[in-house]
Amino acid sequence: MSYWTDRIVLITGGGTGIGRAVAIMLAERGATVVLNYSRSKLDAEEAVQHIHNQGGQALAIQANVARDKEVRRMVREIAETVGPVTDLVNSAGMTYHIPLEDLEMVTDEVWNELLDVNVKGMFHCARAVTEGMIHAGGGAIVNLGSIAGSTGKGSSLPYAVSKAAVHGLTLSLAHALSPHIRVNAIIPGAVATRWWAGNEERMHQLGGQLLLKRIASPEDIAHMICAALEQPSMTGQLITVDGGQTL
Repeated sequence: MSYWTDRIVLITGGGTGIGRAVAIMLAERGATVVLNYSRSKLDAEEAVQHIHNQGGQALAIQANVARDKEVRRMVREIAETVGPVTDLVNSAGMTYHIPLEDLEMVTDEVWNELLDVNVKGMFHCARAVTEGMIHAGGGAIVNLGSIAGSTGKGSSLPYAVSKAAVHGLTLSLAHALSPHIRVNAIIPGAVATRWWAGNEERMHQLGGQLLLKRIASPEDIAHMICAALEQPSMTGQLITVDGGQTL
């Protein structure tokens, strides 16, 4: 019997990019996957149909992770439909592209939206699934960080700060939820997702500068997320997967 048999995994931002890759990979391993989306309904439903076509079990459910009431409603609906969430992949995130030196462009609205989605959203989801995970015998959470949170560089200053906060949140949740729930973070560098739309040439140029001479695929990161979920002796770890970018 597969480790993933009878596991129910909630994947935020599950309709696109890394979240979609994780959902497909876990469904192939036997898990029931729940793809959360905020606005990407068609993408999430297409991913669910793909999983069904491959013989897997999946459903899509809408909620804005920045809103605690919506997250709690989502988790209740999942429990009533397929059972309590046993594993959580916090991959929902957003950014604004603002030059680091342009401090005047960083408005309160930008700060609030990035912190609400990228940090508080992960906390909302972790808190909402905790009770069900414990009753189910324990579980695991993986948060999606970014090397922007380690280097201070990225698409914008508040994005980098929000990802540094995600790394700190991971450590604090590992303490708070032990011993029943393991919490780790995967920290990607550049990944070939739709965030590069319109900037593909720049993406390929960056790939040529990395030690491994390639940009990571969503599947590369998904493999590491799956490994972190499965590892019973690991918690509070921040694992960088960046092709040598930070070197």
